[in-house]
Amino acid sequence: MPVKIRLQRHGSKKRPFYFIVVADARAPRDGKFIQKIGTYNPLTVPASIQLDRQRALDWLHKGAQPTDTVRRILSFKGVLYLKHLLRGVKLGLFDEATAMDKFQKWHSEHEVHVKKRQEANQQERRNRRAGAPRKVNRES
Repeated sequence: MPVKIRLQRHGSKKRPFYFIVVADARAPRDGKFIQKIGTYNPLTVPASIQLDRQRALDWLHKGAQPTDTVRRILSFKGVLYLKHLLRGVKLGLFDEATAMDKFQKWHSEHEVHVKKRQEANQQERRNRRAGAPRKVNRES
């Protein structure tokens, strides 16, 4: 049975909210699924993603194929990098402790980057609300 990791749409019209699910490739987009591994809300800036990293990694090791969007999400959350590091452990290039250290270092740097983007967005929203000069049409 071909298995895919994909998005399942929820939410109302023009207000999308997605579940990240593992499903049979032949099932409809919003149909039956095997396991829910997270959520994705594209309306927030930056998009909010809740993901069970271990479940996603287990399914990738079992051979589940992520769709393009889910592949970007897994990459953003570090699941694909962790899979890459664990493959290096399996090949004997380095030990598991080194792999986990590399992943923790990447994860901490990534969290700082995401926090900066969030703060920049909040500051921009505050500036817009605080009465930033607005264009006024003075043709009269």
